[in-house]
Amino acid sequence: MTTDTIPAQRTGTALLEATGVTMRFGGLTAVRNVNFTVGQNEIVGLIGPNGAGKTTFFNCLTGLYVPTEGTVKFRDQVLPPKPHKVTDAGIARTFQNIRLFANMTVLENVLVGRHTRTKEGLWSALLRGPGFKKAETASEERAMELLEFIGLAHKRDHLARNLPYGEQRKLEIARALASEPGLLLLDEPTAGMNPQETQATQELVFAIRDQGIAVLVIEHDMRFIFNLCDRVAVLVQGEKLIEGNAEVVQNDERVIAAYLGTPFEGAPGEAEAAEVQAAEDAVASAPADSTTSTMEEDR
Repeated sequence: MTTDTIPAQRTGTALLEATGVTMRFGGLTAVRNVNFTVGQNEIVGLIGPNGAGKTTFFNCLTGLYVPTEGTVKFRDQVLPPKPHKVTDAGIARTFQNIRLFANMTVLENVLVGRHTRTKEGLWSALLRGPGFKKAETASEERAMELLEFIGLAHKRDHLARNLPYGEQRKLEIARALASEPGLLLLDEPTAGMNPQETQATQELVFAIRDQGIAVLVIEHDMRFIFNLCDRVAVLVQGEKLIEGNAEVVQNDERVIAAYLGTPFEGAPGEAEAAEVQAAEDAVASAPADSTTSTMEEDR
């Protein structure tokens, strides 16, 4: 399948660069030879029909999966195949299914995200010496800044489970931002939201970009994606079909055909689509204590 590619646009150097990424599960190829970049301060969208391999590709970028073939670089360094090390490198993500600590407060959830940026060791924590207290105070101050940023500072002591759905989504983003990422990956951030919440999320993503953080978004809401993103890439059954600005992608007949389920010349076969979707669903339904965030994985 031929693809149209536009390189990272906001700077001459890619912040994230995936080259030839392929992911196989036994005889199933969920992602095939995908090249992809995100530039400094860019907002890039990743779309495609169900079973397109979007979540699998996301998982390859964040260390949940080790690609069968290809490489993923961030700031010119090959990413280690461990989620917590990917977070240390400067990439944070949210999940399609909210992965908050339901019985922790709003503030405590954000503080969890700070642990990759604190340097105090076990003994300092146990003895609660001056170094630990200083780090604890700094972490709480930064967590409150983030809660102010997303509009939840007044609910710092509320349990996460008691927040409305839209605010839980915001809190998950704040927790990801607490790791001080250079790139934030959002997996369907507006799923289940009403139009007002979706608009608020769009404004939040713009504000995040204005702070110098690049953003990569998977989303099914096409209006949201095309209003938000500098570039959009389309995956169809594991392969990148096209990449470009909103106008280019929306008017491509192959994209329209893919979403309508209509075969087009050069399209891959459909037999594997359901298997790809099943593989992605298995990851999405994994227990919260194993996939809550990249900051908790494989510690």
